[in-house]
Amino acid sequence: MITYPFVLLIRFYQLAISPILPSACRYSPTCSQYTVEALQKHGLIKGGWLGIKRIVSCNPWGGKGYDPVPDKACNHNH
Repeated sequence: MITYPFVLLIRFYQLAISPILPSACRYSPTCSQYTVEALQKHGLIKGGWLGIKRIVSCNPWGGKGYDPVPDKACNHNH
């Protein structure tokens, strides 16, 4: 799975770095968890893009609250 190294890096951040930083994420799930879920659900390109968009919006002028990873779009035009 091509997303595995990226998920591993995020897990390292969650276990080793995040606990020593003050809690700052304005969203639920956290930006790191959201990015892991987006990568697992949508793959490297789309999931990575969703994660980057989420991280960029996590600021005092951005959004906040519950914001789950969107489901994959269902294409009925087979």
